[in-house]
Amino acid sequence: MGKAAVVILLKVLMILISTAWLSLWLLKPTNLWTRKWKAAESSARNTVFGYYGLDFTVYTFPVIAVAMIGLVYLNLQSWGQRNSRQIRSSTAAFSNPLVTSSLVGILSGVEILSVFLFILFLAWTFYTRISHDFTKLTPMESLKLDLWQLKFLRVATRFGLLAEACLALLLLPILRQLAVFRILGIQFEASVRYHIWLGTAMICFATFHGASTLFIWGVSHYIQDEITKWQRTGRIYLAGEITLVVGLVMWITSLPQIRRKRFEIFYYMHHLYIIFLVFFLLHAGDRHFYMIFAGVFLFCFDKLLRILQSWPQTHILSARLYPCKVVELILPKDTGLKYTPTSIIFMKIPSISRFQWHSFSITSSSTIDHHTMSVLVKCDGRWTTSLYDNIRARLDSDADKMKSIPVAMEGPYGPSSLPFLRYDNLLLVAGGIGITPFLSILHEIAATQGNGSSRYRLPSRIQLIYVVKKSQYIGLLKSVSSLLQNHPSNKCHLKLKVFVTQEKQCGATLGEMLNEASQVQSVHFGLEGPIYAIHGPQSLYWTAALAGIASITFLVFLICFNHIFVPSGKNTSGHHSSKLAVSSKMKAPKEKSPSWVADILIISSFIISLACTSLVAIVLRWRRLKKEEVPLVSSKEEKVQQLSSIETKGVVEEEHEVHFGGRPNLEDEFSKFLNETNGSDIGVLVSGPETMKEAVASFCQQKSGCFQIGNKEKKPYLSFHALTFTL
Repeated sequence: MGKAAVVILLKVLMILISTAWLSLWLLKPTNLWTRKWKAAESSARNTVFGYYGLDFTVYTFPVIAVAMIGLVYLNLQSWGQRNSRQIRSSTAAFSNPLVTSSLVGILSGVEILSVFLFILFLAWTFYTRISHDFTKLTPMESLKLDLWQLKFLRVATRFGLLAEACLALLLLPILRQLAVFRILGIQFEASVRYHIWLGTAMICFATFHGASTLFIWGVSHYIQDEITKWQRTGRIYLAGEITLVVGLVMWITSLPQIRRKRFEIFYYMHHLYIIFLVFFLLHAGDRHFYMIFAGVFLFCFDKLLRILQSWPQTHILSARLYPCKVVELILPKDTGLKYTPTSIIFMKIPSISRFQWHSFSITSSSTIDHHTMSVLVKCDGRWTTSLYDNIRARLDSDADKMKSIPVAMEGPYGPSSLPFLRYDNLLLVAGGIGITPFLSILHEIAATQGNGSSRYRLPSRIQLIYVVKKSQYIGLLKSVSSLLQNHPSNKCHLKLKVFVTQEKQCGATLGEMLNEASQVQSVHFGLEGPIYAIHGPQSLYWTAALAGIASITFLVFLICFNHIFVPSGKNTSGHHSSKLAVSSKMKAPKEKSPSWVADILIISSFIISLACTSLVAIVLRWRRLKKEEVPLVSSKEEKVQQLSSIETKGVVEEEHEVHFGGRPNLEDEFSKFLNETNGSDIGVLVSGPETMKEAVASFCQQKSGCFQIGNKEKKPYLSFHALTFTL
């Protein structure tokens, strides 16, 4: 009861902080906020805290605080939701698909409402600022601008502020360890599309902002030399031009046509974000940078933790080559590392590429496999094909002891709880290699049934629809053949329907097809001495503490640097500070500090805070490696035994179905399952091609509308979940 009360308290606290931070964005364009904030900055300027400390505390730290509190909340929430049955509620309908389109994908009611509110906020911000600007505009003789040119320039400037609003949220969806979206139940791999939407909107606003400014410079010959000017104070236009060009390069190389076919170009060009952020700071100034600094701070800190987590490297213990050109990798795992089904890991193999990371869904269960972790890799891309060829070459070699392959690992990252395992029934739809997240779910169910654990309340019926091009893919189900036997002692009943689309009927039964998995070739790598096991991310409590240390360290160094390098009376930040000096009845000194001085101090303080936090994180990492009960894996024979223990033998019952020559009629298959489970809540999980996800989402949309919730007659309710592990 005590933990439940703390969970509620933390949730209320996060809601209050988030509401206050969002209110700042709504009030910032108003004259009331401008007057009050200038007065607050003037009061803070004469204190040790300074206006820079006030800006960081008010604009930046609330988001960092929500991320820190959220880590504690997630850790406690996972404790409180283990045995609760999924409850049908009116709000659950809004998370189901409302729009399915090949252009925008699958959108729920919550997502559509959020997008609408964000667009409404942008419209409010633009209208409030531009209406205030137009009431005070007069032709500026000093710049030789006509009134229409000045109006157009103000419109362009305000579009830059819209790009700033998008940039403030841009990096939050792609956090992994400090993932703010996990608080809402949205995993990293699912929230990446919000990053794409925000990035596209930001580039559109920024392009209009930059192009319109260049247009005004072109028609006004007096200021056209501003394009190459690095001014001492105010907006640094050259830095803004560099920012726009870098942003356009990143956006163009991230388009699907390039990202999917030339992933290396997308990956390397996206690392230009460092140049983009530095020059944005120099262009916009420190006060505007504090508005977007929360996302930058959390992203860089998250990146730091991930770099430390991937050290030291581990090695692949063994591999299996399936006939369908799928490789299963067996990796060493620390016994204390626990993860939930559908979790993903990020892998880098230096022998293939020293910089590329690729995500894969974990197929094993930490409940069964205490020392190993397995992933399935479909080898159809350049990186994965290189991995397949590397393992095949080692298999074909005559060496008695093949050299192991070093790998760096990040993760696993997964949901804090498993609500879809607590539905009355489950309907799983997989296509090709999309079976991988479902294997982890089935392994977890098998483990729960095998040891009589009450960790989860399992669904009573599970139906798996598996669509593949070739029957060779059926061999990937070999590891869950014990569940396919459906013993009377099993708590849940599993029915499998396989659809082979590009082969004709063959005489082999499902059991015989599963036994063809014996054609799988296994490779056991030689281990020269001990190797490190995968320990996973740092604990949520320590991650929250490290974020707090980084925030405090940054603020302390920022205050010290500003008092040392920017003497009293010279601590200005260009355009905004000059206005403040005029409005206040204090005379500004003739010699102003360049506006980029404050920007450099921010960068220096941030680098130092990350360095100090890195030292603490390295110490914690080293102590964790030494403290773990089994920090090293040194016995190859033990790993081979663990590998073989997950294989089960037995005759699969004939109730399972195998169809050849066509795709399934999902409407018919869903209708049959609904008739078998009348009046129950059904969790629908789909993993595979986007077209398959859209078809399943469309059917769930038809059968589970919002208006069925209030119906007195209890009807089956479909709750849609799309699983993604490729980015």
